[in-house]
Amino acid sequence: MSRKAIPLLVVAILAAAVAQGTTQGIAQGAAQGAAPGVAAAPPNIVVIMTDDQNVSSLPVMPKTRQLLAAAGTTFDNNFVSYSLCCPSRATYLTGQYPHNHGVMGNSPPDGGYYKLRGDETVPVWLSRAGYRTTHIGKYFNGYGTQDPTEIPPGWQEWHGMVDPTTYRMWGYTINNNGVPRTYGQQDVEDPALYQTDVLATFATNYIDRVAPGTQPFLLSFAPLAPHLEVGWASTHGNRNPRPAPRHRGAFETAQLPRPPSFNEADVSDKPAQIRQLPLLGPLDIASITKDYRSRLESLLAVDDAVSSIVARLQANGELANTLIVFTSDNGWLQGEHRIPRGKIFVYEESIRVPLILRGPGVPVNATNPAFVSNVDLAATILDAADAQPGITIDGRSLLSIAQDPGQATGRHLLVETGPKPSGNQWYAAIRVGRYAYVEHSTGERELYDLQIDPYELQSRHSDPAYATVRAVLANRMHQLQACAGASCWLVA
Repeated sequence: MSRKAIPLLVVAILAAAVAQGTTQGIAQGAAQGAAPGVAAAPPNIVVIMTDDQNVSSLPVMPKTRQLLAAAGTTFDNNFVSYSLCCPSRATYLTGQYPHNHGVMGNSPPDGGYYKLRGDETVPVWLSRAGYRTTHIGKYFNGYGTQDPTEIPPGWQEWHGMVDPTTYRMWGYTINNNGVPRTYGQQDVEDPALYQTDVLATFATNYIDRVAPGTQPFLLSFAPLAPHLEVGWASTHGNRNPRPAPRHRGAFETAQLPRPPSFNEADVSDKPAQIRQLPLLGPLDIASITKDYRSRLESLLAVDDAVSSIVARLQANGELANTLIVFTSDNGWLQGEHRIPRGKIFVYEESIRVPLILRGPGVPVNATNPAFVSNVDLAATILDAADAQPGITIDGRSLLSIAQDPGQATGRHLLVETGPKPSGNQWYAAIRVGRYAYVEHSTGERELYDLQIDPYELQSRHSDPAYATVRAVLANRMHQLQACAGASCWLVA
């Protein structure tokens, strides 16, 4: 294509939002609905949220792919509105972009657990709608640091990880309905006390106790994996995060992915923060590879947990009437653009995360190309539960989009990390179709045409041929930065 022809196609490109993919199995999914004239019982809802899982790691979870993806819908273009634990989880629980819920970091003054308005969240709304609610696992950064016995609003049963012990596979503390208990010791790898497995047991026991029943339930299951451990485990042994003992060595020879962006040779087009990074040396790459193998091995216990949860739902006769959501709070970089490990960054590996839905009315064995976001999770849960939010939410239900991805054609998604009360650097970005456009608080810009540059090797922000594209995207990004509710649904 001629570079001069690009501006002439801007309107058509943005309208089409060039997204590749196919949707299959709609007829099979529709067959899961209630028979004509019969009122469907409110579905149970299970949300499984991993920590720091990028899309590229999903293939190592065969049970999850078989039990959820093959039996439901995978959203190929799912992004997080802020690629960091606490802000992302706040978006999931409120259905709002960060500029509306106000959690702009993992710790004060920008964010953390105590920055969240906890009295208006998904569990509160579902409790009002008659649901039983339970949370098991990681919650928010900083939770429990002021009161380890606290139970956040809306959760009727609570098994929340208490910070800072959350980031340990052994020697962690769980607040069990107001009674904190520490499980094992950091340096003693007791197979019976591996964090993911203990949390999975809480989840399956809960299902056995409440199902089948006349009251629907919300089960939030949030294991730490594949997040790195912090403290003792980060400086001892040869694995971080440590996998379950039964999985140690499962990926001992796995090769670290090295896409064209890995250890990028020329970063002159990138912001100063990236330009200042040195090329990765052999020791750096060896360290990243070790972490990569550990992360994959840690996900095998999560895969087992998914299988156990599905099995207990099936055994109790509740699987057919349960909406299961599998996702992660943010992605993970592992050497791309010279970034040895991390998130927060605007690049695809950081902001694109897994999302699978399985349940009533969801197409079976389908892939969906619609552009969706974690800002849509609350709306989806509310739609399934026929519940109402107590605040204005910014997302849309994915249940109808699962059936008809065309309604999200041309959708523009906001990614933002500020402004921050601390005054630290931040950025705002827009992701639509083939384009990613970014404005940094430093005044720097980035613009990627992912159709011709899928690995984001060359920013086009100063390319005259993209001037019109840049102007259109900037305008629409600024609209989204001020959006609330319906105005956040911006399509070409």
